[in-house]
Amino acid sequence: MMYGGTQSKIDLAIEYQAQIPILRPSIRARRANITVKFQDLYGFTVEGNVDDVNVLNEVREKVREQGRAWWALEASKGVNWYLQTRSSTTLKSSLKFSVLVNGMTLKKLIRKGIPPSLRPKVWFALSGAAKKKSTVPESYYNDLTGAVEDKVTPATKQIDHDLPRTFPGHPWLDTREGHAALRRVLVGYSFRDSDVGYCQGLNYVAALLLLVMKTEEDAFWMLAVLLEDVLVNDCYTNNLSGCHVEQRVFKDQLTKKCPRIAAHLEAMEFDVSLVCTEWFLCLFSKSLPSETTLRVWDVLFYEGAKVLFNVALAIFKMNEEELLTAHHVGDVINIIQRTTHHLFDPDELLTVTTLSTLTFSHQRDHSVV
Repeated sequence: MMYGGTQSKIDLAIEYQAQIPILRPSIRARRANITVKFQDLYGFTVEGNVDDVNVLNEVREKVREQGRAWWALEASKGVNWYLQTRSSTTLKSSLKFSVLVNGMTLKKLIRKGIPPSLRPKVWFALSGAAKKKSTVPESYYNDLTGAVEDKVTPATKQIDHDLPRTFPGHPWLDTREGHAALRRVLVGYSFRDSDVGYCQGLNYVAALLLLVMKTEEDAFWMLAVLLEDVLVNDCYTNNLSGCHVEQRVFKDQLTKKCPRIAAHLEAMEFDVSLVCTEWFLCLFSKSLPSETTLRVWDVLFYEGAKVLFNVALAIFKMNEEELLTAHHVGDVINIIQRTTHHLFDPDELLTVTTLSTLTFSHQRDHSVV
């Protein structure tokens, strides 16, 4: 699951096709429409019926189409064409127009999904992680993790407690090697930023970053740029003040964008933080299927944290009619969880997200449109 080094375009293209298999449930399962289990692209066991499998296969065909679009752009514009999306006052007007076109193309492509084989390098470049890493000595990560390996703090104790509870049953994360890699990333960051230290929720985020980025060091820098530049300040500090800000902003936006839902939930005395706290702390990694979560993260690392609010709003919006018939807090939670656990079509979610777009002024936006 973890590997480093470089690969040729041909090798990457072959790997890219190989890691997007067609799911084929048995004839018996298709006839009975019973629940089937299968592994997704990142090794997680997923349960769904045959309709869910069909949706996943349709999504994976779209991913293949996206892959062909990305490879075509690399062939015509160059391997790192997506880095040419930042305008500068020193550029000639013709070049500025080229940059603008690249930026518009990139934003549209990212919202349709970054191919899994390109995701590590695109995330690393566009998120700012590569730039952040370049400001320190090359040996920074190894020196840091080596220096703190045997140190014991409240953070390291909590990390050790959470390791076996982080995606249990995963074929790599739930192994000695997986636990050790995740521990080094989390402990290393807890010493890099003592104000954050460690907060429950980061274990799930860092674990998914490890699966995507392939190397510990790249996962570490993605975690760093996420906490230091992308997300709301103080989301993971001891008092979770940033997370409380997110909750208040989301409640206000739910009232503005979905007034019927907001009024109904208020009448029931339902606090949206019952579901949103986990969403915002784990960045949907515990709630949505991994392939859908990573489509959300594609947008997150390019456009900023506003997408988290938009996705949360979209989930409520998609369930509006059913939520309005709920009369108990438990019913609301069940409706939301049933939907999120079976949201295998990222396009369905992100289409509603785009239509329900809200703004959150604190966040930076890398995009040009």
